[in-house]
Amino acid sequence: MSVRATLPFPEPGKFRLNPVKILFGVVAVVLAFGLLSSFYQVPINSEAIVQRFGKFLTITEPGLHFKLPWGIDSVTLVETKRQLKLEFGYGSRGAQNEYQYNSDFDDMEQEKNMVTGDLNAAVVEWVVQFHIADARAYVFNFLEPQATLRDLSESVMREVVGDRTIDEVLTVGRQEMEVKALERLQTIASGLNMGVHIDQVQLGNVNPPAEVKSSFEAVNSAQQQREAAINQANGEYNRVIPEARGKAEQSISQAEGYASERKNRAEGDANRFSAMLTEYKKAPAVTKKRIYLETLGEVLPTVVGITIVDDKVPQFLPMMHLRQAQPAAQTQAPATR
Repeated sequence: MSVRATLPFPEPGKFRLNPVKILFGVVAVVLAFGLLSSFYQVPINSEAIVQRFGKFLTITEPGLHFKLPWGIDSVTLVETKRQLKLEFGYGSRGAQNEYQYNSDFDDMEQEKNMVTGDLNAAVVEWVVQFHIADARAYVFNFLEPQATLRDLSESVMREVVGDRTIDEVLTVGRQEMEVKALERLQTIASGLNMGVHIDQVQLGNVNPPAEVKSSFEAVNSAQQQREAAINQANGEYNRVIPEARGKAEQSISQAEGYASERKNRAEGDANRFSAMLTEYKKAPAVTKKRIYLETLGEVLPTVVGITIVDDKVPQFLPMMHLRQAQPAAQTQAPATR
C-alpha cells in the first residue's frame, strides 16, 4: 500500500496579487523615507546651506531643522565656528581635512623649496590658520575653496621669500615675513570674496638645503661671533667714554669753580684795599691805629707761649699766674720782651 503526499497548491484563479495593496505599500515606503529625510541636524561648530532645486534658499544655525524631502531641498554643512589650517612642507597625520597637507611626498618637498631674493635656496615650512567667515561665499564662489587657498598661500609665501635675502629668511626677518604674508593673503582672499578670514601665518622650520647646511651653519657661527665681538666693544665703549667724559666735566667744573673763587677773592681784596685807602686818606693816624689793632687781634690768638709785658706794668707775677691754668700741652718756656 503506498501513500502519496499531496501539496496544498491553490487552485488556479483563487490567489492573485492586489495592485492596490502594492501601490499603498510603495506609497507608505516613500512617505516613510521622505519623513525620515525631512529632518537634519546641524553640529554646534557649523552652519547649513539649504538649497531648493539647487538654488540657495537660506542658512540655518546649529540644531534640528526641517527640509523638504525627496531631493527638493539639499543641505551642505559648513564648519564656520572651527579654526582650520593648511600645512606646507610637512603634514600632521590623521587629519580629517583632506586639504590640510599635501599627501604626495614629492609635491610636499617641492612646495617648501624656495629661492630668496639674493638667489639662495631655502627650505621653508609654514602653516596658515583660517576660519570660514561667509558660508554662502565659501560654498558658491569656488568649486574647491581650500585647494584654491593652498595655491594662493604658496604663491604669497614664495613672493615674500623672494623679496628678502637668505640672512633675513633664516634669522631676523621671520616675524616680518609672517606679517607680510598674512596681510597679502588676506587682501587676495577678500578681493576674490572667498568667504574665509586668515587668522595667522606662522613659519615653521626654515633651513638651508641639506647639501649646504654645514656651510650655512659655519657662516652663521662666524656672524654670531662677529656680533658678539661688536657688542662687547660697544659695551666697553659705552662704559669707558661716559666715565671719561664725566671726569673731564668734573675737572672743568672744579677749575671753573677755583677760577671763580680766586677771581671773587681778588676782587674782594681789591675792593677792601680801595675802601681802606679811602678811609686812610680821610684820617691817616686813626686808620693806622685801627689797622695795627686789627692785625694784633688776628695774630696774637695764634701765638702760644709768648707773654708781652708793657714797660708801665708794675707787677709781673700775677700775670704769670694766669698761664698756669693753661693745658700742659700748650705751655712752653715763657719769653719776656
